[in-house]
Amino acid sequence: MNQPKRSDEPIWWALFSAGGVCFAVVVPGLLLTVALLYPLGLLPENALNYQQVQQWLLKDWWGLAGLALAGAAICLPLFHAMHRIHHGLHDLKLSSGLMGKVICYSSASLLSALALYFWWQGLG
Repeated sequence: MNQPKRSDEPIWWALFSAGGVCFAVVVPGLLLTVALLYPLGLLPENALNYQQVQQWLLKDWWGLAGLALAGAAICLPLFHAMHRIHHGLHDLKLSSGLMGKVICYSSASLLSALALYFWWQGLG
């Protein structure tokens, strides 16, 4: 009996799905808060005070809130976008299998690691 070939696609589709949810829920919420409600004065003046936000995102709960925000607003949407680019290049016949996959997902991984590095630098 032949063993079916294992695929890594479920991992990439899961990251694609999680990134899509973050694009649909987290990013619009952040944009609404930071780019619309705060400048229009609909939030209290000190709602986005730098020291309060830094304390909440980086210090409280060992920085887990900041890690979750960085992951939800930057890292997962990066994998979502790179998955779309990878499959778009495949549809346009511009990507040849493994090389396109490696370039797309390694760039998403590298940029995610860079974002988390900058988040970690904010802890210090």
